[in-house]
Amino acid sequence: MPSSSLLFLFVRDAIPLSTTSLLDSFDSTGSGDILFLFISLNLKDFDQAMVTRTIDLRSDTVTKPTETMRLAMAKAEVDDDVLIYDPTARQLETEMARITGKEAALFVPSGTMGNLISVLVHCEIRGSEVILGNNSHIHIYENGGISTIGGVHPRPIQNNEDGTMDIDLIQSAIRNPAFEICYPKTRLICLENSHANTGGRCLSVEYTDQVGELAKKHGLKLHIDGARIFNASVALGVPVHRLVQAADSVSVCLSKGLGAPVGSVVVGTKSFIARARILRKTLGGGMRQVGILCAAALVALQENAGKLATDHKNAKTLAEGLNKIKGLKADVASVETNIVYFDILEDSHITALKLGQIMEEHGILLMPDSTSRVRIVIHHQVSASDVQYTLSCIKQAITGVADSNGSS
Repeated sequence: MPSSSLLFLFVRDAIPLSTTSLLDSFDSTGSGDILFLFISLNLKDFDQAMVTRTIDLRSDTVTKPTETMRLAMAKAEVDDDVLIYDPTARQLETEMARITGKEAALFVPSGTMGNLISVLVHCEIRGSEVILGNNSHIHIYENGGISTIGGVHPRPIQNNEDGTMDIDLIQSAIRNPAFEICYPKTRLICLENSHANTGGRCLSVEYTDQVGELAKKHGLKLHIDGARIFNASVALGVPVHRLVQAADSVSVCLSKGLGAPVGSVVVGTKSFIARARILRKTLGGGMRQVGILCAAALVALQENAGKLATDHKNAKTLAEGLNKIKGLKADVASVETNIVYFDILEDSHITALKLGQIMEEHGILLMPDSTSRVRIVIHHQVSASDVQYTLSCIKQAITGVADSNGSS
């Protein structure tokens, strides 16, 4: 039989009545008991037709609102948030201020806007300088907004593999105010916790405190890009408020690990938030009945914060499985939260883009980071069985051998 064909054996009693009449013309025996049907088709098309689920591993930003979130959004009590009257927005902001141990909070449409607002509040004078990691999200993935919009000069410092910047390098990057005739004035230091580009590595509370002490010594402010600060808190076993105690401001994403559909929250002192609110309006981020979105975020805090440990466990399992596949390399020890990077070795003769295309045929969505490197992010809508299925499909694509434990 040709490999592009399939032989189907139908038992008449197992076929729905609406289908049997359609198949009568194929019953050459007239017995009505068993039907042999030979169909020629493309097996690739058949595989695609058999895919009944999508496992989206591109990011933790891809999650869909849960039914509880949708119900909360539908029933949310709302008012005009630009006029500071929306009660659900106030409830979310109060809760986030409590969790982070700060005086006040402000809901913003995105983490990028949250970071931009924070930098601009701390660096009100154009030409100010901010010290930040050369591999940080603010420096690489936020359109250079601090420069193009705020006129703030970035002073990038080498990020280590664990997401930190050496304290002595930060120290030496602070401009000498005695030579301000030539230098921009250093006003801010930015950290990122967890650190996405180093694989979701976590900054310890001891390290953050050190940077905070250095900032205060030189009269600087400290901002933490805490897009995944809840992941860091769970991984380190340290409460969020303690992790960010040394920070003057923090931006916390609600739509990453926590799984809300939209938004971030900026936290800080009451005076900081008052200025942030004005900048949010300036940047077009002031929204009216925003409680509809904040209601989903409140559910995310209640439902999903407790699931992050499972996400981290699934990420570690995935990394361990990937590292066992010949032709792949994953640094298992570096997987502390929900992000996994793996490299495709040269002798595998497959690119990250091609692997992604093959996985998509099996309903698995990946994000190539380069021609030979892939990023995977686990979230609360990825199960342990999804991880095993993904490993099976990747193994088959790389080695041509299927894993018996990874059936769909």
